[in-house]
Amino acid sequence: MSGDEAGRNHGSSVRPVTAPAQLGTVHTSDGVALEVAHAPGPGSGTAPDDLVIVLAHGFTGSRDRPHLRRAARVLTRYAPVVTFSFRGHGGSGGRSTVGDRELLDLAAVVAWARSLGYRRVATVGFSMGGSVVLRHAAEARAEADRAAQAADPAAEALAGSGRAAAEAGGAGECSAAQGAHKGRTAARPVAVVSVSAPARWFYRGTAPMRRLHWLVLRPEGRLVGRLGFRTRIHSRDWNPVPPSPAEAVPYIAPVPLLLVHGDRDPYFPLDHPHMLARAADGHAELWIEPGMGHAENAAPDAVLDRIGKWIVRQATVSADDRDLPPG
Repeated sequence: MSGDEAGRNHGSSVRPVTAPAQLGTVHTSDGVALEVAHAPGPGSGTAPDDLVIVLAHGFTGSRDRPHLRRAARVLTRYAPVVTFSFRGHGGSGGRSTVGDRELLDLAAVVAWARSLGYRRVATVGFSMGGSVVLRHAAEARAEADRAAQAADPAAEALAGSGRAAAEAGGAGECSAAQGAHKGRTAARPVAVVSVSAPARWFYRGTAPMRRLHWLVLRPEGRLVGRLGFRTRIHSRDWNPVPPSPAEAVPYIAPVPLLLVHGDRDPYFPLDHPHMLARAADGHAELWIEPGMGHAENAAPDAVLDRIGKWIVRQATVSADDRDLPPG
């Protein structure tokens, strides 16, 4: 979704980037209405004026949950913050697909943030949201590459032959694997932070993840999700299965990437962040946080504070220095 589409479809009353905290609604490219909120930053010159941070919560979270609000409060010390509820969560419409079509949710919210006047968008995701920000950044790079190839017929021909060879060998581009979501992730972020994200799908190696699979896959589990967690979960399986976070990570560079994981995470053990870091091949920072558990509920203010400082450092580097597209 383009910035113009965001301006037409979202119908928010938020206009200037200096507006006070306000609520609004955005619509995804597949027609799901999402609740969204914009909170101003410090306004003290600590960060570029055109920087905004978009926060993506974890599964069963929402924009108004206390821990996400706490994370937003900490990060507004550094830049304005946009929070939202994924489909099927909180006051948003639709049903959760547990990280699949949520790619379209983040794309719509990033486009909306840019329509407010912010040229630089940093994405921060927790758990499920952490997997979504990784896939969003990878697909945004793929879109930029496709645009560059379209402007250069020789490059497009070379890319086409490369795609054919990769597909013949059973591989293929990350963007090709996005399936129905291809071409809908809008602008590229200037920095990406993924907290407590899985590296691979269908992981059942811990008791909390086995309970989560029951919640998602069983009718009685989805009833518990709806009544107990305010989370409406789709009953259909993924088709096609989207690229895993580890498959997406190699396509994020040169956008700065920070991976944060607690050494006491009860959902995903430390092989997950290490797998993501290996997939980044030296293009990501990895913070293993002693004593930290899982996602926004467990991220201490001190860690969130360091994340805010890291984002500001990355955003102050010129896009040209990393060969990123302007704006």
